[in-house]
This record gives sequence, structure tokens and C-alpha cells, in this order.
Amino acid sequence: MNQSIFSLRRVLLRCAAASLLTLTAAGALAQAAWPNKPVRIVVPYGSGSSPDVIARIVAEKLSPRLGQPVLVENRPGAGGNNGTGAVAKSAGDGYTYVISTNGPLVYNTVLYDKLPYDPFTELRPVVLAGGQANVCTVRADSGINSLRELVAAMKKNPGKFNFSSTGVGSLSQLGVELLKVKTDTYAVHIPYASSPLAVLAILQGDVQFACVPAVAVLPHVKSGKLRTLAVSTAQRSPLTPDIPTMKEAGLPEIENLAWMAIMAPASTPTDIVQRMNQEINAVLAMPDVKEKLNAQYMEPIGGSPQDLQRFMQQELKVMTPVIKRTGIKVE
Repeated sequence: MNQSIFSLRRVLLRCAAASLLTLTAAGALAQAAWPNKPVRIVVPYGSGSSPDVIARIVAEKLSPRLGQPVLVENRPGAGGNNGTGAVAKSAGDGYTYVISTNGPLVYNTVLYDKLPYDPFTELRPVVLAGGQANVCTVRADSGINSLRELVAAMKKNPGKFNFSSTGVGSLSQLGVELLKVKTDTYAVHIPYASSPLAVLAILQGDVQFACVPAVAVLPHVKSGKLRTLAVSTAQRSPLTPDIPTMKEAGLPEIENLAWMAIMAPASTPTDIVQRMNQEINAVLAMPDVKEKLNAQYMEPIGGSPQDLQRFMQQELKVMTPVIKRTGIKVE
């Protein structure tokens, strides 16, 4: 009797082990087959925004490398929080990613009392895709020819200046908020879903100025409708060498970079994240991709997921006191 029980146990254990090996092998095969359906990159901003532009340039080259379509989906709203948060809550199956920016990935953790997702725990870094300077601009017929003149006009006409941005908590808002603090000036913030819409607000006279990505500004500068005042980076951008920095315009300690990073849901398998990182880095290194990005006044960055994680932590460390100093808080 006991011998029969032991024999049965041995048989069951062998069957269980065989089943486990089969399941493990099946899982490995499924993992090895990734991707076997389209991959989706969510852009939490409107069509024509900088993240949208870089997502479509990368997706075009990424698709043949993965052997599957790479679809770009715009989900704007709440300054980028809607689309970013939706991906943070998505299944980590390797088929959903987000290309988001400074605000939804770092700054909003300080700005919002109740952010509906945590970018540091519910998303995992894939790659820092690219960056660009914000360009401060006014209408060409505004009579304002420099950043100093803009500051003087705001001081002379308190309450009469509005500025547009790409959303609450975006660098295009915070850069101006810091400018206001440093110069003791006042202007009302009006957020929009994308940089083209923020620029359209200047053209239509709904706002008087903005500091937004160059890709949305410079076509209108060339047509004579807008005038540039300064770039937000520490040095002049090689892509816009004629535009002075804020420091050169007489406003030190106002330096920032608008960046775009590709993130995955936190539960996405490490090997898939590494594969995506390698493929996107390869795409960003392509000469024609760099040329296309440069044509949009963006520069590819790249690097490892760990590089992006360290970068985000450093951004949080640097910008938290800046945000707190401005006194901005979103309910």
C-alpha cells in the first residue's frame, strides 16, 4: 500500500515536472516570438506636437526592424497626464509604450496633489529619445524686440499679458513661471494641448507670448509673423545659432531642456525593454533619422534604460525646489 502511494507520488512529481518544463518552454517560445502583433506608441499630446513628430519618425524606421507595424496613437489631455497615465495602467505585455515629456514623467509628481499614476513606479524607462530648446517668442508686430523689452512691458502693464504653453506642468509653463519669479513680473497662464495650438494662440492674439519648442515657432518666424527672443538652453542651440540664450539676454539661472522619453508599463519584461531600447537606439543613430529630427529642431539622445532612470531622478532633484519656489500647485 505504502509502496503504491510512493510510486504514485513519483509518477505525479514526474508529470508535474514535465508539465512545468512544457509551460516554461512554451513561455520562452512566446517570449521569443515577440512581437507577433502591432506595437503601439501613445503620444499624450496632439498631432504635430514634438513628441508626436519624433514618435512618427522613429515608428517608421522601427517597424521593419521589429517585423510588425508600429502604430502611433494620440491621446491628449490634462497636460499629457491622460495618455501617460493610461499607459502606466496598461498591461505590461510589450505592445504598449508612451513617448512623454518632462511634465507627466517628472514635474507633475511635485505639481499635483493627487496625480492618478506614479511615473517612477508604474512606468519603466526604455530610452531618452530626444531633446530640444524652447524658444521664447512674440508676434512680430508686438513692438517687443528682446527678452528685456518683454520683461519691461510686463512690468509696465501688469495683468495685461497672457502666455500659452503645451499644458499644465510642462516645461513651457514652468520656464515662464521661473522667468516671472526671477523678474518679479506677472502673466496669466493659458494651457493648450500641443505646441502648434500654443503658437496659434499667439498668432490670433489670445496670448502675448510663449516659450515653446522651436519646431512650432520657426516656420512662423520665417513667414514674418513671429519674432524670437531667446532659447531656454544653457548654450545656443547649433540648430538655432542666431537665437541668444536667456543668460545672453540678461536673465541668468533660467536654463532648461524640453526632452522626450519612451516608457513602458512597469510590468513589461526586461528582455523586451532591452530589445526595444537596442532597436530605438539603432534608429536614432541612423543619419536620415538625425537629419529629419534636426529639420524639426530636435536632437536625438539615446542611451540605456538605466541612463534614463538616472536622468529622471536628477531632473526631479533639480526641478523640485524650482517648482516649490514658484508656488505652483495643481489640485
